[in-house]
Amino acid sequence: MKKIYVATSTMAAVMSLGIITQGVLSNFFGIHSLEKILSVINFALWGSFSFSILMAFLSKKFREIHYSNPINRFGIGTWVAGTSICAILIAKQFSDWALIAKMISYLNFGLWFIYVLICIQAFFELNTKQLNKNVHGILLLTTVSTQSLVLVISAVYKKVPNAVDHFLLTLGVCFYLISAFIIMKRYLSNSSSWSVEKDWNNTNCILHGALSITGLACIRSQAVNEQVIIVLWVCAATIFVLVESIEVYRMYKRMKSYGLKKAILIYDLSQWSRVFTFGMFFTFTYMLAPGISALSAIQKIIITIGIWAVPCLLILEVCLCANHFLQVNRNYSKQYQKNSELNA
Repeated sequence: MKKIYVATSTMAAVMSLGIITQGVLSNFFGIHSLEKILSVINFALWGSFSFSILMAFLSKKFREIHYSNPINRFGIGTWVAGTSICAILIAKQFSDWALIAKMISYLNFGLWFIYVLICIQAFFELNTKQLNKNVHGILLLTTVSTQSLVLVISAVYKKVPNAVDHFLLTLGVCFYLISAFIIMKRYLSNSSSWSVEKDWNNTNCILHGALSITGLACIRSQAVNEQVIIVLWVCAATIFVLVESIEVYRMYKRMKSYGLKKAILIYDLSQWSRVFTFGMFFTFTYMLAPGISALSAIQKIIITIGIWAVPCLLILEVCLCANHFLQVNRNYSKQYQKNSELNA
């Protein structure tokens, strides 16, 4: 059997499917049979990717694939967030398996602790190895992974001291401030040396996605007052508009330079971050209960548009992903056939 070693951030696909299953479809449509089917698919993906990561470790390829590049190490945060969403789906969709959800969450807490230590070391290495000019939104997975634990706690456990939620929420915000500062410093300090079509990364959408999951964690944990949550939503919405405006301009520049197909109709692993962040912003907006009429009107518009846009975005990404792997498999088969003919 051909060994397939997945890229470090591949679990972003699990995060994306999970938030759309539990955050979008469950909240709005409530089609329980579809939710369970998507949950099972998500478990299968999580299991497959986890096995590949374990296989890389046993084959002594773990350092080469997942650890050697300090920036790439931050992608391990998708393992934490992906495992968190799986535990939440088990707790919500398969309540009889509550014990399994708790067992997975225990392992996830340990993984998160190791991940935080790795990231702290990586933050220092970014300076010593002069990698600051290459940083992007992947750094914000430190916030996403940390706040995902708050969501797990609220879904899996009944009684947890508020101090635990406050600690994780505060730590996640600190990670956000540090990561956002490093990212913005890259783009602002070297504004003349980078181009939006080549150097702006898909993962930069996590700038608003990390705030959205922070706000959702505040709502779920009930550890923060409503005024703070509204401020978080306003910040997330503002950054959403700014970042996605850059994305629209980037799309225009790429289409002008590369054409429609090569500009937007190609698959890239980092595109899953957009599916996740859009789904998270929709979920945060849906769960928000603002007392200001102006916000209520904006909230309704976002929900009305987002309930169709987010699933369509997921479907498009799945199609691009499927086409990509069909092409890879086709090329592999041609190469295998060619080698067989040469050996014959």
